[in-house]
Amino acid sequence: MAPGSALIPRLMDLCPGTEALRYCFALPAHPESVAGARRLTRARLDQWRLDADTHESAVLIVSELVTNAVVHTMSSRVVCELRRLDRRLRIAVQDQGHQPGGPRLRHDSDDEHGRGLLLVDAMCGAWGSRDAGNGSGRIVWAELAHGPGFPC
Repeated sequence: MAPGSALIPRLMDLCPGTEALRYCFALPAHPESVAGARRLTRARLDQWRLDADTHESAVLIVSELVTNAVVHTMSSRVVCELRRLDRRLRIAVQDQGHQPGGPRLRHDSDDEHGRGLLLVDAMCGAWGSRDAGNGSGRIVWAELAHGPGFPC
């Protein structure tokens, strides 16, 4: 299978010997699913043996993105994809419906809600969102670098 998927667009060609690891799961769009997303992410990243900082950052980012999909959309399910490629970990969460304009950083919020994307922005090297296509929702993604002790 070529690099890229329905959730994460193709970014680069793989060099010979480069291994891409991919894991995808779907959960009902219910508040209880956020804990399930954290649990599934932890288990997979344990298998991939990522460094502790990347591991914990990724779990928190998945938690924030899944929470946003559950709280701010009318979805019945959320799909999460993790991809380890080279020295990057990409996280993508797809919902089934979104508000016009997509997710936005809320710098002026005094409310305890609405700060999750500020946290994502501070923790990752890059993040963004795009329409999933065919009116099927939105994909919000984030990218983290991980430690040099791991093969590409």
